[in-house]
Amino acid sequence: MQEELARVNKAAWETKAYDAWVQAYGEPSELAATLKLTHKHHLRYWLKYIGDPKGIKVLNLLGSHGRKAISLAMLGADVTVVDISEDNRLYATQVAQAACIELRYICSDVLAIPNEESLGEFDIVLMEFGVLHYFTDLNAIFSVVRRRLAPRGRFILTDFHPFARAWLRTDHLKQPTGDYFDTDLREGEVAFAKLLPEDERSQTGKVLVRSWTVGDIIGAIASAALVIRTFEEIPSSANPMLPEFYTLVADRIDTDLNPLLR
Repeated sequence: MQEELARVNKAAWETKAYDAWVQAYGEPSELAATLKLTHKHHLRYWLKYIGDPKGIKVLNLLGSHGRKAISLAMLGADVTVVDISEDNRLYATQVAQAACIELRYICSDVLAIPNEESLGEFDIVLMEFGVLHYFTDLNAIFSVVRRRLAPRGRFILTDFHPFARAWLRTDHLKQPTGDYFDTDLREGEVAFAKLLPEDERSQTGKVLVRSWTVGDIIGAIASAALVIRTFEEIPSSANPMLPEFYTLVADRIDTDLNPLLR
């Protein structure tokens, strides 16, 4: 099932994604100039957990158009991106080149990285915004995270809050209408489609996604023998009474754990 999901989503993310990034952020040279002025702003959720990025090795899984990765590289980090979309890779590498920044970008399914072991180990593994719904098995992706983290390395995950999905577009109702525990695969619009002109949106492909609960996410990370240090919930800018997204920080601590179930 995961293989079919990856095939469908790769096709969607390689249809007009480059055009969408140009529409949203400008030509690569324009975004490069913007990032030179704003790169710290794009890292505002994570620098407090990273410290000084200079000299550290960062792996950005599902790094998309590369804004976060390039921003980290501008602060001196050695950054590798893995993402399934060739459109994303092309735009990101052109931005990095225009910014005179070295960026390693691997176009691959993150669950099937060629010669994965050759990547080595990283001080930070970062995953951010709209990522976990592309996996049918969280244990598989967090296993990759664990393997690529150096001892005492840190995993940082920021994604949209599962509760926000259940309440999606129901702010006017007294109760949410979404299903928080929904486990079905669902077809949806690819994330960048909204950035394109209306007459071009119909040309984009559909993605297949799967929802997860907070318990699913925390449980799978803990099962990967990563020690969860914090789970920070960020309120919605539209309605501060509700969460919009979260940041979870977990460290690789090498120790023997007793089995959860006996």
